[in-house]
This record gives sequence, structure tokens and C-alpha cells, in this order.
Amino acid sequence: MPQLILPDARVHASYLAAMEEFRAEGRGGPDDDSSVGVSLREYGLTWHDPGVFAEYLGRLRLTHGPRSLLQYDVECTTLWYVDGDAYLGRLAIRHRLTSYWLELGGHIGYDIRPTARRRGHATAMLREALPLAARLGVDPALITCDTGNAASRKVIEACGGVLEDERGGVLRFWVPTCRP
Repeated sequence: MPQLILPDARVHASYLAAMEEFRAEGRGGPDDDSSVGVSLREYGLTWHDPGVFAEYLGRLRLTHGPRSLLQYDVECTTLWYVDGDAYLGRLAIRHRLTSYWLELGGHIGYDIRPTARRRGHATAMLREALPLAARLGVDPALITCDTGNAASRKVIEACGGVLEDERGGVLRFWVPTCRP
């Protein structure tokens, strides 16, 4: 049964395969500032080495600061969605919002590897993460998606997201994290 876990070396081989899937769809270019894009640029040629991968995991597990992978200006918890040793996706929970995250990124961001899409994993992963966000003091959670990303919009709405507005091509939804 798929579950959220802290980044773990036991899914190393599957993670590398997933990153190659992302690369094949064009992720990792110089304009890709997503977690996947930054990871591919910084580690994509070296993380096959177990020692380098261990360093990468250490940086993912840091919640914030100059040594964290994305050098977040807010605390951020990164989780992986796995089924046994199979990496399916990742989810990041930002513990608070700066003006940037309020406009464009929100509290929660996620990716599902291309070969695992359209199977309900994103919805299940987000539902599992909402109580974790609540325990971190996030309620409700702002979750965003590009206006053209119908799949992500369906995921957010399936998890209770209510559209607030669109800003610069980004849809902004508020999702309750505490269920009555």
C-alpha cells in the first residue's frame, strides 16, 4: 500500500528511474525552478553513487536554510510517496507562507512520476499529507496549480480545495487540513 515517508535510500534505484522519466518529459532545464528541476540539475549526473545520494537525502531532510536543497526561506518538510521500494512521487509542505509562496507556490507542492500518473496517487498522497500539514500548524493550506493543469486542479478539488482566484496564470485554492 503506498505511503508517505521521509526520503529514504531504499528506493534509490526506483527514484533514479523516476528522475529519468521527468528528464524525458523536459524537466531539469535552466528555467525549471521546481524541486525536480533543481534536483536534476544539481545531482542528476552523480546521484547514482550511493554516497552522493546519501548527501542528497541529507539535504532533502533539512527543513530550511542555506544547506537545504532549495534553500527555502521557510521551513519545509519533504516527503516521498512510495509503494514498497517503488518511488511514486514527492510532496513538500511549507510550514508558513512568505509573499512569494502566498502568490505562486502555496503551502503544498507535489509531483507524481510520469509512469504512475492517472492512477489516483496524487489525490491519495495529498489526502494523506493534509493531517500532517495540520500538525505543522497549517490550516487551511494554500495549494496552487497552473491554469492549464486540469489534472492537478482535479486533485486539489477532490481534496476539498476551494478556488480563491487566479494570479498570473496560477490558480490558488484553499484546502482545509483539519477535518471535523
